[in-house]
Amino acid sequence: MKKLLLLVSVAILSFSCKTTVKPKPLTQPKEENPASMNTNNADEYDGSTFFKATGNEPFWGLKIGKEKIAFTSLIEGLEEVSSPYIEPIKAMDANVKLYRFNTKTGSMSITIQQMDCTDTMSGDKSPYNVKIEITNNSDGSVKNIEGCGRYITDYRLHDIWVLEQLNGKKVAVADFQSELPRIEIYSAENRFLGFAGCNQVNGSIFYEKDLLRFTNVASTLMACSGNNKEDEFLQALQSTTTYTVANNRLSLSNPSGLLLVFRKID
Repeated sequence: MKKLLLLVSVAILSFSCKTTVKPKPLTQPKEENPASMNTNNADEYDGSTFFKATGNEPFWGLKIGKEKIAFTSLIEGLEEVSSPYIEPIKAMDANVKLYRFNTKTGSMSITIQQMDCTDTMSGDKSPYNVKIEITNNSDGSVKNIEGCGRYITDYRLHDIWVLEQLNGKKVAVADFQSELPRIEIYSAENRFLGFAGCNQVNGSIFYEKDLLRFTNVASTLMACSGNNKEDEFLQALQSTTTYTVANNRLSLSNPSGLLLVFRKID
């Protein structure tokens, strides 16, 4: 009987001293693409890079910034290619841009076209198709690769802005129903919402380098007083094509001139 009790005590003691081991995850993390660049992070815009693209088979990555165009890949001899920034050639009848420059071994042409593009490995969708033609002068060979990309919206737009000027004139609360118009921009999601002076408003933003448009604008349908400048505000907002951010002010313009000035409040 004593032997039996001793064996039970030893078993209990052994069980209580075992270390708990966490089970391994059912799936292992995917191997990171050494030439890829995540294009979905809100903090990507660093003030210099405004466009990123990636491609597969072979893996490659592209960054276009205000000072430099940088291409990285797993292609032998083309691991790192760069050029000072050059203005692209733009198509007249479509949103297509062509960057062309010389490399150490030949030349590179980058064509960016606004159209739906699906990553061949991840299935992620992007709004731009990117085609790259690489010419090697030594043997005359031409290599063509293709991938997807997107513009990185200026993170400085991400804030709450209250209207100060409308079509060159300062505004007051008396110009609207009860308070000044305001917009809140979500740069990572390319959308905005706010108050137009009488009605709530929301919509999308279309962003490219130095280009900003407010699109798909929708508002509630409350009846507004006759002296309300809401319609004038919404017309100016939807006429915007360019912007500047300085001194806590967001200024929106088009080729005709300055349309709106907002003050940052958040």
